[in-house]
Amino acid sequence: QVQLVESGGGLVQAGGSLRLSCAASGRIFSINAIDWYRQAPGKQRELVAGILSGGRRKYVDSVKGRFTASGDNAKNTVYLQMDDLKPEDTALYYCHFEGSRYHYWGQGTQVTVSS
Repeated sequence: QVQLVESGGGLVQAGGSLRLSCAASGRIFSINAIDWYRQAPGKQRELVAGILSGGRRKYVDSVKGRFTASGDNAKNTVYLQMDDLKPEDTALYYCHFEGSRYHYWGQGTQVTVSS
C-alpha cells in the first residue's frame, strides 16, 4: 500500500523559509507527475508546484522564483523549498503522486506565515 507522509511545516515570519518533505513508501509505478497542492481556509485546493515525468518543473505564478520542487530518488522523497514566504502562503500543503490509473495524497502539513 502506498503512503505519502509530509513534514516540515510550521510557523514562520514573512520573508522566512521552510522546506517541506514528502516521503513515499510502497510500490509506485509509472508516475506522470508529483505535485504540491495547498488549501487555505475557505479556498479551493490549488496546484502550487509540480515535477513532470520528463523532469520539467511547473509553478503557479504566485510562487515562481520563491518555491523550488525537487526530489531524491534514493530516499523516495520529494521536497518543496519555500523562500521569501508571504502571509498569503499560509495553507495546508499536500503532496500528490499521479499516474495513469491512480492518485495518491498525503495527509498535509500546515504552513503558517505571520506578518
